[in-house]
Amino acid sequence: MLFDVKALKGRDAALLTLEAGSVDDARAQVLRQGYTIISCTPRGVQLNTLFKRQTPFPLSLFSQELLALLQAGLNLVEAISALAEKESRHEIKKIFDGLLHSLREGRTLSTAMEQLPRIFPPLYIATVRSSERTGNLHDALSRYIAYQAQVELLKKKIVSASIYPLLLLAVGGLVMLFLMGYVVPRFSGIYESSGQDIPWLSQLLLSWGKLIQSHGESALLVLLLLATIAGYAATRAEVRGWSLRQLWRIPTLGERMRLYQLARFYRTVSMLLRGGIPVVTALEMVGGLLQPAMRVQLVSATGHIRNGRAISEALELEGLSTPVAQRLLLVGERSGEMGEMMERIAAFYDEEMARWVEWFTRIFEPALMAVIGLVIGFIVILMYLPIFELAGNIQ
Repeated sequence: MLFDVKALKGRDAALLTLEAGSVDDARAQVLRQGYTIISCTPRGVQLNTLFKRQTPFPLSLFSQELLALLQAGLNLVEAISALAEKESRHEIKKIFDGLLHSLREGRTLSTAMEQLPRIFPPLYIATVRSSERTGNLHDALSRYIAYQAQVELLKKKIVSASIYPLLLLAVGGLVMLFLMGYVVPRFSGIYESSGQDIPWLSQLLLSWGKLIQSHGESALLVLLLLATIAGYAATRAEVRGWSLRQLWRIPTLGERMRLYQLARFYRTVSMLLRGGIPVVTALEMVGGLLQPAMRVQLVSATGHIRNGRAISEALELEGLSTPVAQRLLLVGERSGEMGEMMERIAAFYDEEMARWVEWFTRIFEPALMAVIGLVIGFIVILMYLPIFELAGNIQ
């Protein structure tokens, strides 16, 4: 995509036209040339970009490969150059080239990553910056890889547990749609030709079946429209925020969501503390991981710590710890291993969440199957009820 950039270099103004994959990429290219950006706008939407999906940067894979090359004895510039040489995707190769350009100009890796905020999150940059103070990038990358693996493991467990119930709902919905749209109208024609009286509930079911059959195309269009609206709404931050607030109000589910957020919170703070980041700075950096109400609690807890209170006391006052976490925080304060204790707290929360997810799926899946079976059975019984009554009258 082409971008028009208005920029200054010293006192001279310039209008630049360049090709880049995104606005951030265009801005980074101009900044590397020593310009001060006034505005950066895309020239227009090109046809080939309408259907082209931007390639996401594989941050975890990048960290693993970079760690392996550094452990093999390459220096930082050599390692990133090797990654750039083997990369075939144009967008990702540009990111590597940008990092190399900054490093060769004498900037640190964290400073180079700051120019690409959509690629490298603040936590990642802070982890790299902490390693630059000690000169041990290996440990920083290892910590981030382990952190990301733990976060992804819990997400995969939750996603895996939700696949089977969603599949049940989809199959059950298709079976009920087939019964109501195809089978029930056939029975309706048979009963109408026989001229017999049928029960009220069966009449209602047959009426719905005829309605679905006669307006099938309209019903399908409505369903597709509703699915499109739901998909669009799911992409809106306001809708997602509202949905999460409603889920938080459900007592049991809200408590589990709170534990999940606390697990991420403690694991992230642990990673930053072990990287040498001061506790107040670490707490300020992880606020974005929490939902709004807990974010307010974190701000208050950070204020307490600034005023001289212990970490365990401040987190307990603001409701950001549990009895188990409180004991481990006290142990961490006495031993000076606060980072390791927070990692243990996060592991404890992860295990508790995994147990709850397993328990919930064991109960929910059979219950869902029973409900779907009852609904389908109820439809079938109502379809055959007039036949049962006719057979009883004959006897």
